[in-house]
Amino acid sequence: MGYSIFRPTGTTYHDPTRAFAGYTLFTTLGGDTTYLIDMAGRVVHTWQTAPPLRPYYGYLLENGNLLLRCTTGQEPWALGGASGAVVELDWEGRVLWRYEDPTLHHDHCRLHNGNTLLLYWEWLPEEVCRAVQGGQPGTELAGNGMLGDALREVTPDGRTVWEWHAHQALDPAIDVICPLDRRQEWTHCNAVEELADGNLLLSFRQTDTVATVDRATGRVTWRWGRGVVSHQHDPNPLPNGHLLIFDNGMHRVGNSRSRVVEVEPRSGEIVWQFVGTPQASFFSANISGAQRLPNGNTLICEGACGRLFEVTPEGAIVWEYVNPFAFPHREDASATAVFRAHRYAPGSPQLRGRELD
Repeated sequence: MGYSIFRPTGTTYHDPTRAFAGYTLFTTLGGDTTYLIDMAGRVVHTWQTAPPLRPYYGYLLENGNLLLRCTTGQEPWALGGASGAVVELDWEGRVLWRYEDPTLHHDHCRLHNGNTLLLYWEWLPEEVCRAVQGGQPGTELAGNGMLGDALREVTPDGRTVWEWHAHQALDPAIDVICPLDRRQEWTHCNAVEELADGNLLLSFRQTDTVATVDRATGRVTWRWGRGVVSHQHDPNPLPNGHLLIFDNGMHRVGNSRSRVVEVEPRSGEIVWQFVGTPQASFFSANISGAQRLPNGNTLICEGACGRLFEVTPEGAIVWEYVNPFAFPHREDASATAVFRAHRYAPGSPQLRGRELD
């Protein structure tokens, strides 16, 4: 999205007759606070972490605790999504659980069994590096190395009880890096979600692929997206069995524009989508996400510029909030970027009984 530096911030539009009333959770990348705001944009609750931890992205568990990914300053690679700690905070911000590994990145998931699924990088074997296709030649990490994605399930006491390694399940002949991307890493997984059947839903940005993985075998059982979406984020399952996906559109053939799509997995058909009007008015090259709300509307996080907005099934914008909290992030001295946002109803398990200022 192109925008003026003089644009208004906070809640810029709200149609209470059509918007889903609730509270929205988000964190500014590079910032020091996680915010919960009401529909008017008023901050009703915050969480902060003690240095050196800085919040990156989190969501509320059903018990009201915040499961928060943080940067530590010890991450070995300056790649997007690097964030080497996950903490669970209670409503008052007290740390109840903490897990650190400098190779962690992007996403995390509290599983139905109470364990936590973590996404991390590992060095690819040399033979896999040689087999991986695509990307810009000569852009590997030092020593011609490449990073691959892996998953680790840990118990509340930090024990590893399950692992999955992308290089053992993916195929270099199929999972080809976008020719405009660097070869520092192969797939750049940016989302992990547990499905109702216990299997996993993953998003691989570098290869334009959303996939499901069988927990028992580690095999990829379904994949979709190549040639349809471009550098997508945040696939999440809907009650009707469809998937909601933020299609960033970075490196898309033609004009770079973003959209949110709802996909029927069996046919691969896009049954609903939201695009900007004009289309160039909605674009986030990276991060971002979308959430289907109980009233059928969709909350969209246009992450790069920190714009959060809600649309009806017909595509009408009924709420918009522009993040006013700016912090240095990566190359930008003053950024309002938001990795992902979530809306919670006032009577939801996450907020039930909470005092909201």
